[in-house]
Amino acid sequence: MPTTIQRPPPTSPNTDPEGELENGKAMSFLEHLEELRKRLLHSVVSILVATGICFYFRNQIYAYLARPLTETLSALHLPQKLVYTNPVDPFNLYIKLALLGGVFLASPFVLWQLWLFVSPGLYRHEKRYIWPFILLTSGLFIAGGVFAYKLALPKALYFLVDFGSQFQPMVTINEYWGLAIRVILAVGLVFELPVVILLLSIFGIVSPKFLLKNVRWAILLTAVLAAAIVPSNDLASLFVVWIPLFGLYVLSIGLCWMVQLRRNWKQKHEAS
Repeated sequence: MPTTIQRPPPTSPNTDPEGELENGKAMSFLEHLEELRKRLLHSVVSILVATGICFYFRNQIYAYLARPLTETLSALHLPQKLVYTNPVDPFNLYIKLALLGGVFLASPFVLWQLWLFVSPGLYRHEKRYIWPFILLTSGLFIAGGVFAYKLALPKALYFLVDFGSQFQPMVTINEYWGLAIRVILAVGLVFELPVVILLLSIFGIVSPKFLLKNVRWAILLTAVLAAAIVPSNDLASLFVVWIPLFGLYVLSIGLCWMVQLRRNWKQKHEAS
């Protein structure tokens, strides 16, 4: 009696479903370029639309950014209006404000376009970390900007204006704009310290033991960063910026420790 031999179904060489690409089809080089062009076009259009919206609210945006200085001048019983020396300065300033505000306003959509471009080439287990990473970096940057606007900049401005109380201040809009944006962006970037240390920990470059061992150097480096960011040299303003910076270093140690615990648990689980 003839017998039939059933062959097992062919299996994929990659048996781990977590290692498979979400999208099975590969794209050609021209298709990648076309996809990149589409994502860039959508991002540019969104920034232009957001810039137009911010230009419409230019007076409110400028009044909000100028508040730390105007409140300082009001507290010291000084004229609150800023000055300009060139007739085109207000228009140029509003254009810069609208462009910067447009970039920030459209940044979630731009990040989404970036995600749509890179996601087809990522594995499923890699995609789990994209949004937490974006949320962490964006949240820390915004927290740094708010901290600079609410605490660091007003403290420094009060010290500087009060120190020169024997003179009549005539702060131009361009000078104040440059100072305010420089401080806000600098503090926002420095607040990304936990993300940098977290990435270094994931790649095995630093460890919690290393960070704890070099805590004295961290105190010195964060103090130098605070002195470089704050436009004044008074101790109150320096401490207002230095304490959160060192707190971020401590937070980085905790994140690094969590990464090491997860790595040790994974190695122990694989060994068993």
